[in-house]
Amino acid sequence: MIGIGEKGFVSVELSTRTAGGHSSLPPRHTAIGILSAAIARLEARPMPARLTGPTRELFDTIGPRFPLARRAVFANLWLTRPLVLRRLESVPTTNAMVRTTAAPTIFQAGTKDNVLPTAARAVINFRILPGDTVASVIEHVRRTTSDPRVEVKQGGRFTAEPSKLSRTDSESYRLLESAIRAVAPDVSAAPYLVVVATDARYYSALSDNIFRYLPLRLVREDVDRMHGLDERLGIRAYEDAIRTYRELLLRASR
Repeated sequence: MIGIGEKGFVSVELSTRTAGGHSSLPPRHTAIGILSAAIARLEARPMPARLTGPTRELFDTIGPRFPLARRAVFANLWLTRPLVLRRLESVPTTNAMVRTTAAPTIFQAGTKDNVLPTAARAVINFRILPGDTVASVIEHVRRTTSDPRVEVKQGGRFTAEPSKLSRTDSESYRLLESAIRAVAPDVSAAPYLVVVATDARYYSALSDNIFRYLPLRLVREDVDRMHGLDERLGIRAYEDAIRTYRELLLRASR
């Protein structure tokens, strides 16, 4: 899988303030309840799913390798798009490919079990699909939470719009593809949209085509360990990565 672009990144902060008081005399909605309801609305009404250029190119590349029934589905997206989107939305891994995702990552409120909090704060991290923007995400949050008691503002120090997309018909893409096949003839290279933020953004002013690729064969267990306990790579996977980089450098120098 060769990344020809990546999603944008923005964290949105939600906050609310209330009178507080003793927990024996609670109001109908506490600060925690108000903010929790706002987050629940965001989770219930995600930004719309759609097939972007990288995902369509992915299906164009891998579609012919599927059995006949699935080939027909991918070859006729003008007709099967709603069905394909529903299927992709049902799995977190593929849902991230077709929409701007929202992930509540921080919630802060309260200090004691018998005291009503006077404030609550939450951070929602968005990964932005090409076609959406930081501004459209914040507008979506304001429109969806729709509560004057909840303040919405852009949070965090890092923000990035979705990257521009690199061309798969370029000489550089074909060079990378040939290096991959030289090391792993049984592997089919396919373009896709990277759903995480990478350092490739720092090179966007230097080249029209930037490809995000890590030549590693990962199994499901490897993916599940990322940023978790016992994160590691297999020895063979590491060796193949070195061979691929070597092959790429040799071919680029010819």
